[in-house]
Amino acid sequence: MTPNDLSLLIGLVLAHLAGDFLLQPRHWVDERVRRLHRSRHLLYHVLVHAGLTALVLLVAAWLLPASPGLPGVLAAAMAVTTSHWLIDLGKATLPAGRLRWFLLDQLLHLLVLCVVWLAWLGSLAPLEALGAWLLTPTVLGVATAYLIVTRPFSFAIAMLMKRWSSQLEDTGTLARAGARIGMLERLLVLSLVLLDQLTAVGFLLAAKSVLRYGDLRESKDRKLTEYVLLGTLVSVASTLVLGLTLRLLLES
Repeated sequence: MTPNDLSLLIGLVLAHLAGDFLLQPRHWVDERVRRLHRSRHLLYHVLVHAGLTALVLLVAAWLLPASPGLPGVLAAAMAVTTSHWLIDLGKATLPAGRLRWFLLDQLLHLLVLCVVWLAWLGSLAPLEALGAWLLTPTVLGVATAYLIVTRPFSFAIAMLMKRWSSQLEDTGTLARAGARIGMLERLLVLSLVLLDQLTAVGFLLAAKSVLRYGDLRESKDRKLTEYVLLGTLVSVASTLVLGLTLRLLLES
C-alpha cells in the first residue's frame, strides 16, 4: 500500500465527515426522522455525499495512475449514495440519542468507504498488509494492555476497595461516574507511559487533585478523602506497572 493509496482513503473519510457533520443542518435530521423515506432532505443529504465522494475520486483519477476513470467515479458515487440512503433511513427508525446506534451508523458508512476504496484500487493488498500489522506482537500487546485497564482493572479495583466503600455514606455522586473516570484515567496514564511521557502523568494527577480538592475539603469527610486518594493511587500505580512492563517486553 502506497502513501497515495492511503491518502485516497483519508480523502473519502474526510468527505464523509464533512457531509455528515458540517453540511447537514439539524432540521434535515429532524425531518428525516419524521418523514423517513418521504424526506426530501434525506435525498439532499445523500446527494451531498455523492458530490463530495465524486470530487475526491475525480482528483484521485487525475493524480493517481491506473485509476478506473470516470466510470469508476460514477459507480463509486452511486454506491455511496445508495448505501448512505439505506443506512440513514434505517437509523431514523431507531431510538434517537443512543450512542450505540450512532457508532453503528458511522461504522457502516466507514465499511462502505473501505469497500469503495478497495474496489478503486482493484487489490486486497491493503487488507493483507493491515492483517499482518494487526498480528504483530507490538499491536497485540498494546491492544491487550488497553483492554486490561478498562473493565478488568475496574472490577479488580472495586473488589480491592470493597472493604472501605461499605464505610462511606451516600456521597450524592453520579451513578458509576467514579468507575468511568477511573477507566479514562487509566487509559490516559497507559498512553502516556507507552509514549514515554512519565512527567505528564504527574500533571494528570495534579489536575485531578485540583478538581477534587474543593469537594473533599467542603465535605469535611476524612473517610471519603482517604478512599478517593487510595483508589486513585491504586488505579494509577497498577497502570504504571502494566505500561512499564509492556514497554520492557516490547523492547527486549
